[in-house]
Amino acid sequence: MTRIHDPAKARAFFEDKLAFTTGPIELERWIKARENNLVVVDVREAEDFEKGHIPGAINLPKNRWDSLQGLSKDKTNVVYCYTQQCHLAANACARFASRGYPVMELEGGFATWKEYELDIEEESANRLRKGGQTQTSLRA
Repeated sequence: MTRIHDPAKARAFFEDKLAFTTGPIELERWIKARENNLVVVDVREAEDFEKGHIPGAINLPKNRWDSLQGLSKDKTNVVYCYTQQCHLAANACARFASRGYPVMELEGGFATWKEYELDIEEESANRLRKGGQTQTSLRA
């Protein structure tokens, strides 16, 4: 049996969804615009971050969430984890927001980022910074 949902509740739900989530294509555009108004936060384990992450992302795994290291109260902190089904990012967003940090969750996590074949940066690239630029590699 199909249930008819209240349009006002649906509108509120989708307005909240748009305010607090973003997709990989939108995030890529935001990054490439080089606006200084976001911090990309990878909450996966350090070993997985080192294998590849969204360019410019900082790594803040769960065991370091209390440090809040790298987050900004003056920028939008876009948080991601492994997959759409992984709730690390949602939990991190709740924790960071409770401490006064503006947050958004990347829908689909790193798996969706890779699925769209968007740029991936490896930890070794961070060690090879030249003139403030970070080398990135495309997903093969």
